[in-house]
Amino acid sequence: MAELETRHGIGVSPGTASGPVVQVSPPVRPPAHEPAPADAEQATQEVRAALESVAVELESRAAAADDTAQQILKATALIARDKTLVKGAAKHLAAGKGPATAISAAVEDVAAQFEALGGYFAERVTDLRDVGSRAVAAVLGVPPPGVPPFDEPSVIIAEDLAPAETATLDRALVVGIITSAGGRTSHTAILAAQMGIPAVVQLKGATEIAPGTLVAIDGDSGEVMVDPSPAYVAAQEERRVKRESALTGLSGPGSTRDGHRVALLANIGGPEDAESAAATDVEGVGLFRTEFVFLSADKAPTVAEQTDIYRRVLEPFGERRVVVRTLDAGADKPLAFADLGPEENPALGRRGLRLSAERPELLDSQLEALAVAARETGADVRVMAPMVATAEEAAWFARRVRENGLPKSGVMIEVPAAALRAEHVLAEVEFGSLGTNDLAQYTMAADRMQGELADLLDPWQPAVLDVIAAACAGAAATGRPMGVCGEAGGDPLLALVLTGLGVSSLSMAPAKVPVVRLSLSMHSLPECQRLAAVARSARTARDALDAVREAANQEFVAIL
Repeated sequence: MAELETRHGIGVSPGTASGPVVQVSPPVRPPAHEPAPADAEQATQEVRAALESVAVELESRAAAADDTAQQILKATALIARDKTLVKGAAKHLAAGKGPATAISAAVEDVAAQFEALGGYFAERVTDLRDVGSRAVAAVLGVPPPGVPPFDEPSVIIAEDLAPAETATLDRALVVGIITSAGGRTSHTAILAAQMGIPAVVQLKGATEIAPGTLVAIDGDSGEVMVDPSPAYVAAQEERRVKRESALTGLSGPGSTRDGHRVALLANIGGPEDAESAAATDVEGVGLFRTEFVFLSADKAPTVAEQTDIYRRVLEPFGERRVVVRTLDAGADKPLAFADLGPEENPALGRRGLRLSAERPELLDSQLEALAVAARETGADVRVMAPMVATAEEAAWFARRVRENGLPKSGVMIEVPAAALRAEHVLAEVEFGSLGTNDLAQYTMAADRMQGELADLLDPWQPAVLDVIAAACAGAAATGRPMGVCGEAGGDPLLALVLTGLGVSSLSMAPAKVPVVRLSLSMHSLPECQRLAAVARSARTARDALDAVREAANQEFVAIL
């Protein structure tokens, strides 16, 4: 390009990198005028076979992936085997559409339903369309969509990356990821952070950048420089080297410069995640998402089956704490064995603890299995409930935790009502943990999977910080610790603000821990409190970030 061009997206995985662009091939589309099949029944069988081949390929990729990626890929394979797609395609075939066109139409029918339902369903639309595109490629006999072959370290760009692609990227060749869609909690963001690949989402016009164009990416700030000068690339590399040098030798428990402790914990999804996280310098687990144990199951897992999984999660951490979130499922994360029926607004329906109240046997079996695994491993297990809104709900959960022989109960603070009444809610349990993803969604009345609403969902929004401050005040009044396990915990500047607000632990993808540890070590608690006040007094989310960046230790900002 003729001149330097700086663009801004949303940084979702930390680090900097530069390299030539590799554009991911677009989805495979059906032919414009595909003829109707001579035999609709035979064509239906071809569609069924194509979808089954997609499911088998996804399961094959899952076998070589780690836990979080594996579970996402298995769940996507279930989409490919969903009878609704075959039935929908058969209907379109009977109406005279060709096989590829029928698949695409059936996928869009289901996608429209998913988008209308919102929540977990909307989260899966990218996966659904990827399944459809792969099935279309199969019936047409052409290569499936995906990352083309390349042999030098590069930055890959796509509208959005499906889990099938993200989970199997070659980390030696992929130095950065850019998407024009997605959000902070998209699968691309979660997997990129887990893999330690710098990533930026919501970059407008990303797919229009020509292949081979040199780009420089900053996964912290979300800045992307198109066709950067050699001096810019050199400066970025110098900054990266300085940061690595600053991180060298920095280890152990998280704390501010003046010794105020802030525990640094990992978010995990299963046994393999646990093994890899336990090998890093973290103080334990701040969020073990147990829904992965349930979502890929056809029937409720038994106590013995759950005990085995929980034992394998707890063992690697020895005496370090492991905070377990009980089943976060419901109408927006459907379980075949716990279907409570359709709901008009699943995000506000019977999910999380509300599902457990309707089906207490699911919660009791989970707690029983956790208690057995805790006894067998001697682990420091702390159990928390999702979607708690009232003190009565917290008390009900705490009682069931005690009845099952577990000593420490807590609640997720992700509903504004629980944050505003934290003093009463936390009086019933031993700790709280802020789920900043849902807390931002409910505070701002913005679906967190709607990429167009990314600005509203920014955890730097002063209103969200105000709600977090209220929750921390309630925790202080009751003497209960308050942690953060949402994506905000891994932002090194926001971590300072959260510490200043009163948060005592931060949980994140393990790859984000070192720079957060560094950030805390270069600021005192009074400085964090001052930064929190600066952020809350800002007019907009961008103003809050800019003000904190300007007021923070500039030696740290220079290498961020």
